[in-house]
Amino acid sequence: MTTFKTVMSTLAALSFALSMAQDAAAQDKLKLAIGQRGNWDTSISEVGTRLGIFKKHNLELEMLYTQGGGETQQAVLSNSVDIGVAGGIMGALSAYSKGAPIRIIGAETTGAKDLYWYVKSDSPVKALKDLQNHTVSFSTNGSSTHGVVNAFIKENSLRIRPTATGGPAPTLTQVMSGQIDVGWAAPPFGLPQLDKGEIRVVATGNDTQAFKSQTVRLLIANTSALQNKKAVIDRYMAAYRETIDAMYASDAAIKAYADFVGIPEAIARRTRDDFFPKEALDPDKIVGLDTIVPDAVALKYTAQPLTKEQLAELIQIPPRK
Repeated sequence: MTTFKTVMSTLAALSFALSMAQDAAAQDKLKLAIGQRGNWDTSISEVGTRLGIFKKHNLELEMLYTQGGGETQQAVLSNSVDIGVAGGIMGALSAYSKGAPIRIIGAETTGAKDLYWYVKSDSPVKALKDLQNHTVSFSTNGSSTHGVVNAFIKENSLRIRPTATGGPAPTLTQVMSGQIDVGWAAPPFGLPQLDKGEIRVVATGNDTQAFKSQTVRLLIANTSALQNKKAVIDRYMAAYRETIDAMYASDAAIKAYADFVGIPEAIARRTRDDFFPKEALDPDKIVGLDTIVPDAVALKYTAQPLTKEQLAELIQIPPRK
């Protein structure tokens, strides 16, 4: 006869097994390389983690921050991370065209309104045409800022000295100390200096035809990570989409972002509302390929245009469910 003690022992064992199964599911981990810590668009994984959205999808994220899209892409190509966040689209096209093991799993940002180039308030540089013969910064080789600076040169027949300066903080130091003439940044970085009149904006990424209203940054993965962890990456994308919805509907998301970056909630809201319309973060659409692909050739990122078949292999965005 089954005793009460036996039943309780069996139930305890089942409870323990269920708990272990749940813990195992919760232990699905992804390692991310993310360009530029603190930008609104690059904070989606962090905000989603703080709001419990990724945990709800049984995901644990290890987030490593880089100085820009070039470093992010290198981490993906070396297979030291599973996903790269905010890699430049031109860098991805270039790497793929050379046989690198890279795949696009989503758009990260479309349009380049958030990227801006600035000078000290007393600089004689007033506009794009005045950049002639000046040092102009970008983050890292292959990044979206690198692509924009190359487009500045080509579209305006400029002779400038492009200079890799890393993230917004070291770039500001180099501008204010006179080491370079024109710095780059993205909100919320630089907003206090702009408000105080210490620096002036002379151009934005949207001042280029090559990047205006086109996808400029991506979510990328190594082919082996995509093959070995496809179901986990699919869940990451589901949580990523859910987090974007929350970031445009929730005061809790504004607070989480402000706490993460260490800024007032008013600045966090201004960063979102003035520079990042929700549609700019839509991960499901790579916008402007009909011009991006030939631009990649014109800007010497690829030797020839990628074919439709190559693009279909390169772009593997997990479908919404």
